[in-house]
Amino acid sequence: MSALLSALDEPAPIVLAPTGMVPTRAMTPHVPLTPAEIASDVAAAAAIGITSVHLHARGEDEAPTWEREVYRRIVGAVREAAPDVVINVSTSGRTWSEVERRADCLALEGDLKPDLASLTLSSLNFLTQASVNSPDTIHALAQIMLERGIVPELELFDFGMVNYVHVLRRKGLLPGPVVANVFFGNVAGMQASLAEMGLALDRLPDGTIWSGAGLGDFGLPVQSHSIAAGGGVRVGLEDGIWFDRGRTRLATNPMLVERVHELLALHDRAMMTPAELRERLTAR
Repeated sequence: MSALLSALDEPAPIVLAPTGMVPTRAMTPHVPLTPAEIASDVAAAAAIGITSVHLHARGEDEAPTWEREVYRRIVGAVREAAPDVVINVSTSGRTWSEVERRADCLALEGDLKPDLASLTLSSLNFLTQASVNSPDTIHALAQIMLERGIVPELELFDFGMVNYVHVLRRKGLLPGPVVANVFFGNVAGMQASLAEMGLALDRLPDGTIWSGAGLGDFGLPVQSHSIAAGGGVRVGLEDGIWFDRGRTRLATNPMLVERVHELLALHDRAMMTPAELRERLTAR
């Protein structure tokens, strides 16, 4: 059996990114911002089927926040509404760069302790904003996650970041199977071409649990290519608020998850359940 057919037999993780740091009520009424709204969207998506959720926190003014107390409320609401879903919290450097702020949500304890946490492996530019991730910051966040028993979910936007996965593995900061979201379509990153997608995936460590994410209008093409290549999918309003390329219909998170399941069915592939992902993570 070919490597591709073997990969297609593997279950595909579905990562829901419901909120992000950019979408606002002015952009779309469907973006969930409060803990109750986020939990409601996650529960609706979980009823359709998702593996994990990538959480960002917003303050009462809708602005992104790093504060642990806000994450505490969000994680608690999500755990109650969708107890099986694997939870990822963001340590993004898009708005602040200090390790202490970015790592604050990693200190949650007990049932509120996250399973995963995002880790972007270099600095990068978005369309109007930079995300600053110095080597010292990357290493510090990875070390905290390792000490806390939280698995990094790597965010890879360019080929340098893919290479840096191997650097962290050599340093002992990424034991066990790698978990990664691989992004295509950002203005200063890897583009959503088959050539660039193939090269990025070929350079990932063997056994990587990866999900492809297409930004904006590239969402559906990248989801389709990722499923056809044997990977998973990251989907949600964080990465794109429109359901169609013509931008005539605003999406909701459940709508986007439903479409991923339609793609999986077309490829005769199963979704990776939260329990299956946890089993892979505990084998680290």
